[in-house]
Amino acid sequence: MSSPPTAPPTPPQTSSGGEPPSRPGPFRAGAALLRNTWRGLTSMRTALVLLFLLAVAALPGALFPQRSLNAFLVDDFYADYPAAAPIVEALGGFEVFASPWFAAIYLLLMISLVGCVLPRSREYWRGMRQPPVAIPRNLSRLPHHVSGASVEAPETVLGRARTLLRGWRTVERSEVDGSRTVSAEKGYLRETGNLVFHLSLIGILLGLAGGKMYGYEGDVIIRADGTEFCNSSVLGYDTFRAGLRVDGTDLNQFCVRVDRFNGSWLPNGQPATFGADVAYQTGEDLRNGRTSWRPTDISINQPLRTDGDRIYLTGYGYAPEFTVTWPDGQSRTGEIQWRPVDLSGTQLSEGATKFERPGVTDPEARRTTQLAVTGTFAPTGAIDQQGRLASVHPDLRAPTADVNVLLGDLGIDDGRGQSIFAVDQQQIDDGELRSVAQDRLGIGDTVRLPDGTVVRFDGVTPWVNLQVGYDPGQVWVLMFSMLMVGGLSLSLLIKRRRFWVRVQATDGDPTGSRVELGGLARTDRAGYGEEFDRLSTELLAPTQNKDG
Repeated sequence: MSSPPTAPPTPPQTSSGGEPPSRPGPFRAGAALLRNTWRGLTSMRTALVLLFLLAVAALPGALFPQRSLNAFLVDDFYADYPAAAPIVEALGGFEVFASPWFAAIYLLLMISLVGCVLPRSREYWRGMRQPPVAIPRNLSRLPHHVSGASVEAPETVLGRARTLLRGWRTVERSEVDGSRTVSAEKGYLRETGNLVFHLSLIGILLGLAGGKMYGYEGDVIIRADGTEFCNSSVLGYDTFRAGLRVDGTDLNQFCVRVDRFNGSWLPNGQPATFGADVAYQTGEDLRNGRTSWRPTDISINQPLRTDGDRIYLTGYGYAPEFTVTWPDGQSRTGEIQWRPVDLSGTQLSEGATKFERPGVTDPEARRTTQLAVTGTFAPTGAIDQQGRLASVHPDLRAPTADVNVLLGDLGIDDGRGQSIFAVDQQQIDDGELRSVAQDRLGIGDTVRLPDGTVVRFDGVTPWVNLQVGYDPGQVWVLMFSMLMVGGLSLSLLIKRRRFWVRVQATDGDPTGSRVELGGLARTDRAGYGEEFDRLSTELLAPTQNKDG
């Protein structure tokens, strides 16, 4: 069986001159690729897809604790999920809104919106300035149409039309068949609203970007016993997040003094209200040397605003006070905040209050005689089923502390940073720190160490966490948001509609005229039929007959 005949090869396509078509050069191909990429990026479909991706990318920020909001919860996540936490950290799950991939989506969305909005804004601007279009040749095809013979002259009908259409944008024209026409349109503010809406959207994006570049945010814990905080340097903050254009050397100056913490709770321990009595000095007060303080109060939804900064009360806790008395009679008192660890709101806290023995000049002796009072504090102490200290209420009803006194080298002289809430676990593992006493203390109770040193639990001072934020773009964001809402309202409430009048003298009767009216709503508008009927009735009142 013979094989089927093969088809002859297809000759290469040639241009009209007989030469094969040349391929575009690399410059032209690159330009075409960039042009097509830009068109795809600035399409409305791409903008909607990026907006959806931004919403999906923000979900991890709600599912995982964010270090910028609460670093303690991130530490707890590491303790609860030691295997998954490093993976989440590597993917930026603890800093979602500062991660490169989130910033990339936001940047692409901004470029897409700007590239999509600006051409549409130009289109709206042209449409807003265009005069009413000429009258259609056949008005009977319009959704609203009526015609009739009038006993009045064409100029009289046109004069009545000018009066009725006052407030409309009108253009009068003369047709080749001798008729006179009026083209009227109303609702141009709808296009103005569209223009304002889209430009305000760009303004909001620029305001947000400016706030991120020139703003800053920081957290500071202040004891509620008259302790002061001044916004003069980033060194005064516990955590500080600066904008891209902020170096921390030119902060808005002000001072805050926290006098008292005010909290109220329901019988079951749920917080009802909590706030703080504070006093502050503005930057002008500091520059003019005024020493008086301005009293006020802040709460969860009532921040202090001064010099463009907002000061929020975001949390509270307790700072146990301990006094250590050494055998030689010298004593030191330490009071530092302990961090809450009970997420149910009972304010069960953990911490470490660290001391150095006074009067010791030998470096080795000073290093090995350091002391830390660590443990658990409960504002309303109780004993659970395992015999451990628990807290049953966040108020200071029965302050109790389970303390573990550590003696040795705290590692505070080796130059490494160390948490104020805990001792270096490596020092304990290496045997540099050892436990010398453990006890459960109420206010006024003491525990004696083997060398005769006495540790006394003196009392408790509340502390508050203040979040200071400066965002120079918030005023612009508010202004453009209001403009955007106003523009959107105009575009939704105002509808563009058109109305045409054609008047022609009646053949053989110079005192009469033939009148045709047509109407068209450019968008769906309930009630335009009634408006058209009202206009047509008044225009065709002195008619001989009417049809339509």
